[in-house]
Amino acid sequence: MRRNRAQKRKVKPDLKYNSETLARFINKLMHGGKKSVATKVAYNALDIVEKRAKKPGIEVFNQAVKNITPSVEVRPRRVGGATYQIPMEVRRERKLSLALRWLLASTRKRSGKSMAHKLASELLDAANGQGTAIKKKDDTHRMAEANKAFAHYRW
Repeated sequence: MRRNRAQKRKVKPDLKYNSETLARFINKLMHGGKKSVATKVAYNALDIVEKRAKKPGIEVFNQAVKNITPSVEVRPRRVGGATYQIPMEVRRERKLSLALRWLLASTRKRSGKSMAHKLASELLDAANGQGTAIKKKDDTHRMAEANKAFAHYRW
């Protein structure tokens, strides 16, 4: 290592639900520094989820994130001129980061009216174990399973 590692910044929990995970998601949702807009979209989506699921929105959000979170992934490693995809455990911080990233990407790909409606639909799908974000997690796990033979190249 050449220099000092960057310090991990602590994200302040969001104001309405007091959830750090939701605060991180709002930060990822934000475009062009417009945090108030991102916050409004996220809260509207959680309100829509509450109406549709008849459960607290934050509960559905947490369940969705839990369902999307991967436990293993493949990472490339060069061994003697060949590059192998090696299955590895995912670090805790990266797990959440990947889950939120996949949730947002699949939300943006959806066709629908507003971002809040698209996000609400994706959250409900993910909480029920379906949807694009869940498919992404399953693909990642399947890839790791397929490359189990190279697990001995772990470093």
